[in-house]
Amino acid sequence: MRDWREWYEEYDDPASSLSRRLGDVRRLLGADLDARAASGQSSARLLSLCAGDGRDTIPVLAARPDLDVDACLVELDPVLADAARAAATAAGVEVDVRTADAGAFTSFRDRLMGDVLMLCGIFGNISDTDVQRCVDASRALVGPGGTVIWTRGSRGPDDPADWVRGLFTTAGFEEVAFLAPADATYRVGVCRQAGARSGWAPEWSFSFVR
Repeated sequence: MRDWREWYEEYDDPASSLSRRLGDVRRLLGADLDARAASGQSSARLLSLCAGDGRDTIPVLAARPDLDVDACLVELDPVLADAARAAATAAGVEVDVRTADAGAFTSFRDRLMGDVLMLCGIFGNISDTDVQRCVDASRALVGPGGTVIWTRGSRGPDDPADWVRGLFTTAGFEEVAFLAPADATYRVGVCRQAGARSGWAPEWSFSFVR
């Protein structure tokens, strides 16, 4: 199983694919929150699963004091979760950081029908069956007009991100953005929920296999 704390050290190299992906995720999240504020929305609910130390969310939230974001970050590794809490405190941002398994629905069952769902660093580390289940279940995690920001690694001639894009479309999402840098091994997608099942309990579960 991958050492996630060691993996996060790649962020320290500004030229790494992981560091570049971080910049794109932050930019897309910021654009989504800016659009909500510009439309007159005063608050938003955000859920980030496998959130790590919160570096893709906390700096973005700190830069937007005009929008009241109720953010919940779920991270299993206690060291990374503690780092996220420390980062939030340093940035002056109130964030609910939960040291819990993001693959278990009970870890965040009180966060259904939110505005933004972040699924970054997940799909390349779980089985295809789990990916399909989670994409379908995402319909209950964001409300109408809610967005999902997701990532997927890409290596070789067949791009698995194209399959993920199709899953979101089949699940009833509309694609807002898709970044596929030719010189990088990552993909970032943003899709919007056109409708949702109120009160529907999703069949959400996954386990890391890589």
